[in-house]
Order: sequence, then C-alpha cells, then structure tokens
Amino acid sequence: MDTRWFQDFVTLAEVRNFTRAAEIRNVSQAAFSRRVQALEHWVGAKLIDRTAFPTRLTAAGERFRTVAVGLLSQIADAKAEIGDVPSRNHLRIAMPYALATTRLPEWWGSWSPDAGMSCSVEVGNVHDTVSAFSAGSVDLLICFHQATHPVQLDEARFDRHEIGTETIRPYASRSLLDSGRANLPGTALQPVPLLMYSPSVYFARVVETVVDNAPRKLFGFRAFEVEMSDVLGDLAQQGFGIAWLPDSSFQRGRLEGLVPVGEGEWDIEVSIVAYRARNNTRRAVSQVWERLLAMTATA
Repeated sequence: MDTRWFQDFVTLAEVRNFTRAAEIRNVSQAAFSRRVQALEHWVGAKLIDRTAFPTRLTAAGERFRTVAVGLLSQIADAKAEIGDVPSRNHLRIAMPYALATTRLPEWWGSWSPDAGMSCSVEVGNVHDTVSAFSAGSVDLLICFHQATHPVQLDEARFDRHEIGTETIRPYASRSLLDSGRANLPGTALQPVPLLMYSPSVYFARVVETVVDNAPRKLFGFRAFEVEMSDVLGDLAQQGFGIAWLPDSSFQRGRLEGLVPVGEGEWDIEVSIVAYRARNNTRRAVSQVWERLLAMTATA
C-alpha cells in the first residue's frame, strides 16, 4: 500500500474529475487511474462510481474518504512528533508565494495565541496547495479567490472565511510611461510589452479574465513570463514592461517607482480566503481560527 493512493483518492473525491485530479497530483491520467484502482483492490471495494458524470463516490467511497483524511492527518502529526515538533501546538498552513512573502508575517503576529505555538508553511501554486489541504497534509489553506475562478471545496466539509480583498492592477515604471510604450491598450503597430504570470499561477487566469472582459482590446506582447509577483514587480520597476500586481506587493515601501496605468479598465478585485476542515479539532487549529475570525470581525 502506498500513502500516495490515499492522497490521490482524497483529491479525486474533492474535485470529482479524473483529469483535473491527475493535474493537481502532477501525474498522467493513466497513472492516476491505475493508482486509484490499486487502492480499490487494496480496500476490497469499489470507491468510485464510474458510470456517473461528474464523477462521484460510491457509498463505500464516501465512508472511506473520512478514513483516508483521518489517516493522512495522523501520518502528518506523527511526522511532526518524530521531528521534535509538538503537533498538538503546531499549525501547518498552505498558501501561495505572494501571500507568504507579504501578508503572513503580520498575520502571524495577530493569529498566534502564545509564544509556544509553532508553524510550518507550504508554499506553492493553487494546484499544490489545494491538493495538500484536501489530503489533510496541512491544517489551513489561505488563497486568493475570484468569482470566475473559484477554489472548489466541499462546503459540507470545510469552513470558509474571507480575510480581506486585494486589487490587482497593471503597473509600469515612470520611464516606460515617459517613453510612450506603456499607453494602454497599445496598438497593432505598437503593442505594449507585458510582464505576465506563468500559466500554472492563479493570477495568470485572473489577468486573462481582465484582458478578455476589458471594454477595449489590448494589443501587447509577452516580454517576460514568471511565477512570482515580486519578480514581475522588479522587472516592471526596471522598465521592462507592464505587470499586474496585487496591493500587497507594495507593502513595506517596495516598488515605489511604479504607477498604475489603464485608468481602472484593467483592474480586478480578488478575495483572500481561509479554509479549514471542520473535523480538524486540534487545539492549535481552533485557536488560530478563532483569532482569524475575531481579527477580521474588528477590521
């Protein structure tokens, strides 16, 4: 028996789609299907109703999902204890790089109820973090949410709370503006240089939605593509192109040389949302969740 089978199954139970689940688990669909079948053979029962669309669990699968999530959580706790980390007072968080590098230090100062609490953070793209959370490898998922690109998690199993909002805007350096190369929407003869997110990043789909739904057609070319918003910000500050950046990129005085462009036509607001599993009753999780709710209620 391979513990990856449990993670595969929990991911499939969450997204209800073999292709999507295989993408999240970063394996081919054929390999993913074989691993799910291997788990069914090991359990001795059909866990997936393959006659239904979208994919759904059998009655045995629904019962086994609770077992699988519990086992994965116990394994993670055991690893923490063996590694000399007091799991009872340890919190595991998954979040995107953009939030970990800008918001987390301030949040942790408000959320941590006592100095004895410890924390580990798993940073990754939306696929990785949602997969880790669904599989029970982390206690809290904190991510961006935009209505046209929602994070799909079972509301019956997970608590959801909005922490705040950010606006993602296109920014350019003053030197690029002065050169006339940052005048949105550009033209077919003089397209504007764009600094874009890699396709695997959540913001890539958000920015694509902005561009597709803008009242005017954008004429641009991809001058650079990278996963991290702070890298795009640094490139924009050096005059290499226009970058869509969230408000948090400008915390602590960073990127002061950038100015918003486009007069709001290419802006979009996203939410910052926290999730926890309702059956996760560990003390550290409950304490931080209560602090999180209290902090946003008084904000």
